[in-house]
Order: sequence, then C-alpha cells, then structure tokens
Amino acid sequence: MFPAVINNKFTKKPSSVGIIPTSYSGGQKKSGVDIAPAEMIKAGLVEQIEKMGYKTELLENIDCSTLKPEVETLVEGSSAVNLVWTSNVASYHADRVEEQCRKGNFALSIGGDHSLGFGTITGSSRVYGDDLCVIWVDAHTDINTLKTTDSGNLHGCPVSFVLGIDSHPAYDWLKPIVKKNRFVYIGLRDIDFEERKIVKDNNIKAFTMHDVDKYGIGAVVQKALDYVNPNLDLPIHLSIDVDAMDPSVAPATGTPVRGGLTFRECHYLCEAIAETNCLVALDVVEVNPLLGDKIAFDQTVAVGNSVIRCALGETLL
Repeated sequence: MFPAVINNKFTKKPSSVGIIPTSYSGGQKKSGVDIAPAEMIKAGLVEQIEKMGYKTELLENIDCSTLKPEVETLVEGSSAVNLVWTSNVASYHADRVEEQCRKGNFALSIGGDHSLGFGTITGSSRVYGDDLCVIWVDAHTDINTLKTTDSGNLHGCPVSFVLGIDSHPAYDWLKPIVKKNRFVYIGLRDIDFEERKIVKDNNIKAFTMHDVDKYGIGAVVQKALDYVNPNLDLPIHLSIDVDAMDPSVAPATGTPVRGGLTFRECHYLCEAIAETNCLVALDVVEVNPLLGDKIAFDQTVAVGNSVIRCALGETLL
C-alpha cells in the first residue's frame, strides 16, 4: 500500500483522520444499517488508513437509542417518521464533525443511513463556512421536503435542509449552510416526481447516470469540479451513499437501483477528488450487513473501505 496524498490545502500536517462512526438507522425502516460502522472498522479500516501514512483518531461509536425522545413530533400533512430522533442524532454527529474539522483533521463519517447528512454537512460547514463545496454521490437526490416525502424516511430529506429549501423547528440547530452553486450531484438514477421539480426549480446541478454513460466518469467529475470549485481553492465535502454503485458492486444496501456506478467509476471519482487536495470531509453511508448473504455483505464492506482509501489518496503506483 502506497503513502497517501497528504499535502491537503486545508487540513493540518502531518495529516490526521478523525473517524466518526454513528450507528443510526432511524432515517429509514430497514434494520441493519446501524451495524455497519462496527463491521467496517472490524474489517480493518483504521489499520488500512494508518498504513497509508495517516494518523487516526477513532471516536466512540455511540448508542443512538440514548438520543431517542420519549415522544415523537408529528408534522401535519407529512408522513415523516423519527423527526426528533433523527435531529438529535444528526445534531450530535454535527458537533463531532465540527470538532474534527476545527482540529484540522480530515473528518471521516461512517454510517448509518444518509440522514446523517443533516449533521455531516452542518459540522464541516461550521468550520469552512459558505465556501464549502458539497459533492453528493447517490442513486437518489435525498431532496424531499417533509411535505413531499411519500415514504416518510428522513434519509431522503437532508439535502433540502442543508440547502435551505425546507426547515422545521426541531432542526433549528441546522441553518441553511450550503450555497446552491456549491452543490452538485453525481450518479443519480432514481428520482421521485416531486424531487425532480425541486431540483429544477432551484437550478441545482446534477449529473445522472445518463451523463456518466454519455461523457464518461472522467469528464463528469471534471464538469462537477469546474462547476463547484473551478479554481480548486475551496474545501470539498464528499458524501457517498453506497447505493450510488451498481448492486453488482455494492449489493448490501437498503435501496439498491440497477444501472449504477461501476467499481472503477466510483473509485476513479474518489481518486480524482483526492487529487484536488481540497477534500476535507467524507461520508460513506447505507452499508447494511443484514441485507443479502455474507458474501454480499463482505463485498460491500470491502468496497466501502476501498473508496475511503481512494478518497484519502491511495494510488495504484
């Protein structure tokens, strides 16, 4: 294993990675995703990162049940579930991400479901401000509002909050924190009708799998970077849902959709963003050990750890 790219423009040197595991599954209804952080660490994630030349700080993997409220809040006209619980967990997670970023560490969040995005983006933006660029790699847009979500699953809503499109008093700790022209999607292929309207009405930049097929992943990543960070002088937060990859690559996930990124496409994406030396935070979420057999799970965990290493600068030569 070769040394990592450690000449990051924004993190301290020598480079340190703060690993923030949060075992939360309440943003959706399938059990098991909360087990993933422990399994990814068990599979050697910390050792793999250290072999690349990084120092690591592994934070405690908290019991999210301790943050569950006795009484939940219901929203009139909305099917949203676990509204306050998700807020409590995401707020706590945001504080931990912020702490790592303030230390000058690279903030690595491992989940858990993508409702952690309420917190991960908030935490890094508290340190890096509205210059923060966000690249959201996902099969889904996760931009439903509390009123448009059909499933009620809050892992499909964080983008609408961090862009200031939606809000709720339970999320007063979360302010509209990302400029819309600093946000870009890559890998979309399963978008709700209402989400399509939200994306178009707000002029949000998105590269679907059609774009990947048409232009190739190299051109798509370059177009995305040219849009959010044309001079490569701003910090980047990369948020990856493993369902962005095709189910043949990452089968153990809750909402798989055929036709996703290949193994090499996702790894190239991470390699190219690492090469910018602007990446300050990374989320890898939605690995679910209870979906599929052991082979499927081991494969998904291995791929999750592998994309983390690539985002931290692992190279073939």
